[in-house]
Amino acid sequence: MHHCKLFHHHKRLYMKIPTEPIGSIPRPKYLLDAMAAFAKSEIKQEELSILFNKALVETIIEFEATGSPVITDGEQNKPSFATYPIAGLQTLAPDGVIIPFADGHTRQLPKLTAGPFKYQAHASSYLKTAKSITALPVKQAVISVSALSLLYPQEGIDGYTQEQFIDDLLNEAEKDIRDCLNAGAYNVQVDFTEARLAIKLDPSKGLLKAFIDLNNRVLNRFSVEERKRIGVHTCPGGDHDSTHSADISYTELLPYLFELNASNFYLEYAAEKDKQTVLQAIKETAKPTHKIFIGVTDVLDPQVETAEQVKDLILEAAEVIPLERLGTTDDCGFSPFADDTSTSRQTAFAKIRARIEGTLLAEKALTKTHFSIAG
Repeated sequence: MHHCKLFHHHKRLYMKIPTEPIGSIPRPKYLLDAMAAFAKSEIKQEELSILFNKALVETIIEFEATGSPVITDGEQNKPSFATYPIAGLQTLAPDGVIIPFADGHTRQLPKLTAGPFKYQAHASSYLKTAKSITALPVKQAVISVSALSLLYPQEGIDGYTQEQFIDDLLNEAEKDIRDCLNAGAYNVQVDFTEARLAIKLDPSKGLLKAFIDLNNRVLNRFSVEERKRIGVHTCPGGDHDSTHSADISYTELLPYLFELNASNFYLEYAAEKDKQTVLQAIKETAKPTHKIFIGVTDVLDPQVETAEQVKDLILEAAEVIPLERLGTTDDCGFSPFADDTSTSRQTAFAKIRARIEGTLLAEKALTKTHFSIAG
């Protein structure tokens, strides 16, 4: 009798730390080659589709082998985390907003030339395909409305006002999230990687506040219960092992970020130089209802973390963030843009395994500590 009671007591005290990926996994070379060939009209859509499916199945099998309790589809079929809704849209011009990265390379968004604005693809289509392949819970990433709001040109569009565009955009973004929830996503993550960039572009934080308000206009369309399955990811950009806004301090962003009406926050953390300052900023500005997933693998560093290093990072964070609100993730996706080959698939999955194993080690260490304290 006493033994059973002790077991129950131990079980109740077991410190479970949720761990989730962000999204993208580097595409295999054969898929990148096929995407390039398709862009030059050298192969047909049917051939490309077969290879998309091959890469997706391979990615999910590898994801399952990591022991990950939650997986993504690795975004194998997305052209990028940001542009999947507009791929194939005819009313675009190439000369949109330019995003400069620290290493000197840039990414340029297209700009809209006519309305009405409609998504060409919704994230639920990727989710449904992935769920047909795996029995594991599947998390789905969607792009933020703030990122897509940059498609509207400064000079305006004849017969299609910015207000009309925003109305269309909000409706499409709501559908993007709602369809994923309805299709059985484990949860939905809004990619808001432009948050720190907004401060860099406008130090008065006017642009950041506008972005927060715009995203909340979508999030506010969901119930409190629905928002428990909605989260937000932020990082200083990760592309070709470079960033666009790592020089902007988290202390500048977090008080505003936590005004977003979401439940889960996936924060780049492993690559941060001053982690204690970041932890204190989280402690001071996050709301009691927020679940904080800290990045424990640096996706820009080719060196694979050890499980012990990941464990130590978590234990340090657990001294500041309440355990019941702490989770782990990767700093960013491993290949947010399809053509980013700076990280190998092998390295990406090795880092994911380190995150999972390190999280388990931290759970055991924290359980032992709490059990001995309780005892």
